[in-house]
Amino acid sequence: MPGVWNQVREWRRRQFDLAVLLPNSFKSALLCKLAGIDRIVGYERDGRGLLLSDKLLPAKERGKYVPTPIVHYYLGIARYLGSHHRDTKLELFTSEQEKAEARRVLERAGLEPGINKPGQLGLPPLVLLNPGAQYGEAKCWLAEHFAALGDRFIDELGATVLISGAPRERRIIDSVQRYMKHAAVDLSTKGMTLGSLKEIVRRCDLVVTNDTGPRHIAAAFDVPVVTVFGPTFPEWTEINFAKERKVAVKVFCGPCQKKICPLDHRCMTRVTPSMVYSRSLEVLPGKNSELTTQNSEVGI
Repeated sequence: MPGVWNQVREWRRRQFDLAVLLPNSFKSALLCKLAGIDRIVGYERDGRGLLLSDKLLPAKERGKYVPTPIVHYYLGIARYLGSHHRDTKLELFTSEQEKAEARRVLERAGLEPGINKPGQLGLPPLVLLNPGAQYGEAKCWLAEHFAALGDRFIDELGATVLISGAPRERRIIDSVQRYMKHAAVDLSTKGMTLGSLKEIVRRCDLVVTNDTGPRHIAAAFDVPVVTVFGPTFPEWTEINFAKERKVAVKVFCGPCQKKICPLDHRCMTRVTPSMVYSRSLEVLPGKNSELTTQNSEVGI
């Protein structure tokens, strides 16, 4: 709590005229109100309507929220504030400092700093596995499945397999490594930062991930990505990226949007490494020339 009140005091001191709320949380609106910000713009959700000065109405059907791609959701706020920009393409850039940080991470991992510079073809692929997710355990594909997939990339493609994750995802990263027959490179122990992760993703040939941040980073750098979906609606986070493949299985109980599965996690356990591997080959450079926005027959 002391950190929250310090934040409120700092915002009060800076006398902001406008707060634009991207999160739908009640807390974000309350903090802005306590900070004395007169104009607070956001969607009227989570019971925070009285805290907002400018209330945008989210799409509903029969009293339930309609899954809407978050990029369109945010563009709705931007248009309300006067923007005419409609391009939904994701873009990111790396600074020279971030490139230098990435080189140091790769050196600590025992890899050549120049490995897989963008545009190189004919070399064994550099594949990044991202097994964690901030949303909760239910959103994570099984560690043993990530491991089996990583081993197959190494056995059949001669790939260099990297694993990324935040400190709080240590358990699942360790599990992936324990299940793998071959050694993968754990970037989380090499001093990786968000900036260096961006540059490393930019150098990769493929990212395989749950529905989480590195998925969007990959798309923003035009790097092929395979995303495993389980309890969440893909419609909420649609990125319209031609080099993405989504993999999911249809289950009677999903998408449930729950952070912890109350049943047997069937939406994730039934997604097999073979499913993800076959989808990966569709977007790996040199493995399949067709890059369409088709979705997995077993899922979405």
